[in-house]
Amino acid sequence: MNDMTNDKNLIEGKTGMWEMVLGLEVHAQVISNSKLFSGAATTFGAEPNTQVSLVDAAFPGMLPVINDVCITQAVKTGLGLNAQINLRSVFDRKNYFYADLPAGYQISQYLDPIVGKGTLILDLPGGEHREVGITRLHLEQDAGKSLHDQHPSKTYVDLNRSGVALMEIVSEPDMRSSDEAAAYLKKLRSILRYLGTCDGNMDEGSMRCDVNVSVRKPGDPLGTRCEIKNVNSIRYVAAAIEHEARRQIEILEEGGSIKQETRLWDPGKGMTRSMRSKEHAHDYRYFPDPDLLPLTLDAKWVESLKAGLPELPDAKRQRFIKEFGLSDYDAGVLVAERESAAFYEAATKGRDPKLTANWITSELFGKLNAAGKDITESPVSAEAIGELIGLISDNTISGRIAKDVFTEMFETGKAAGAIVEEKGLRQVLDTGAIDAEIDKIMAANADKVAEYRGGKDKLLGFFVGQVMKAMGGKANPAMLNDRLKAKLAG
Repeated sequence: MNDMTNDKNLIEGKTGMWEMVLGLEVHAQVISNSKLFSGAATTFGAEPNTQVSLVDAAFPGMLPVINDVCITQAVKTGLGLNAQINLRSVFDRKNYFYADLPAGYQISQYLDPIVGKGTLILDLPGGEHREVGITRLHLEQDAGKSLHDQHPSKTYVDLNRSGVALMEIVSEPDMRSSDEAAAYLKKLRSILRYLGTCDGNMDEGSMRCDVNVSVRKPGDPLGTRCEIKNVNSIRYVAAAIEHEARRQIEILEEGGSIKQETRLWDPGKGMTRSMRSKEHAHDYRYFPDPDLLPLTLDAKWVESLKAGLPELPDAKRQRFIKEFGLSDYDAGVLVAERESAAFYEAATKGRDPKLTANWITSELFGKLNAAGKDITESPVSAEAIGELIGLISDNTISGRIAKDVFTEMFETGKAAGAIVEEKGLRQVLDTGAIDAEIDKIMAANADKVAEYRGGKDKLLGFFVGQVMKAMGGKANPAMLNDRLKAKLAG
């Protein structure tokens, strides 16, 4: 574990400053058409118990057969996390009883996971970046789902999810604030989506997070941790961490002790509550699954997967900074999603890269967020926004007029050039026309002209506004400012 102490992350209690120590266990559902050990489908939202094979339902004598697509996806994810790929791994039985686990055990990995130690780089406010260690990634089956809200006195069980392949990605306890945990989840989700190994949809349960929280005085040994299970949004992860850290601090400052346990986050009450005492590995009686041989990978095959990986967010961010001259922040926003990065690269071909970045991250993203759409649903194509940038760059329209044009583009899908021509919005570059309007405004405001010439320079903004209003906002701003200053100077 790295020493990540930072004064700004400390929490003030009655007895002084405290530090939270956080580690996350993320369950990411593998993108595959069938389950880890059966041919049953994995489509989200299917009618209950319609995607269940005899293996998933644990009928006697049924044998698991490994899905090689899931193995490929796990290895690609490990490579994307700069992690060690273990050429030999073992599937174990993790034994526990629950109604939605028909076999009475889960096929998982324990001592010999498919992926070992790796790293993930956090993108923090202010352009700060630092590493968080990845402990391991292992493959396992998902359990079914117990439904407690379908009947007043009975629990229903849906086994559609039973046997679906999960990658459990475990971090080192390297994070020290809820903001860092949120940054970790955003970055991990981004990498998974770039790789195409998990869709990261937390609202559909295809990415779930267990949060391990402990607190200590800075410099002290690690405290006793509590695990908050199955938190299903980044916002809830941050809220659960803040509440749990405060809860533990209050107990310790009152002379109590923290008991290691599993807790649940209650979003309605904004608090964690106890679920059960924390289990240890021996409680699960792990042993190698007798129906599955150790998994052996070919090193050349792993190298071929590595060679075929897409450009990932960190590398793409660095390229955008170097190639397009973007700020670290703008590059980070654009590469957060693979589709946004591709949109930007298409829009900026032959255009001003910084101006294009500004329009996409502010105007386009602002309208998409307000409309509840993502970049793939944008009514304005990359080429269309590129055309708009071209009209600004060659002074056909001003930046202010461009905003009105863009609003119409977003609402109607029309091209920028067509809107400009239809509405006669071309920027006025004729100094004679601009001078004529300036003369009219000065004549109508002789008192303010005298005040300006008497030293009241701030009135320049008034004259700019009046001329712009008279010319429908179409005067070239730089030209207008130059001509006004010359005429007002007398």
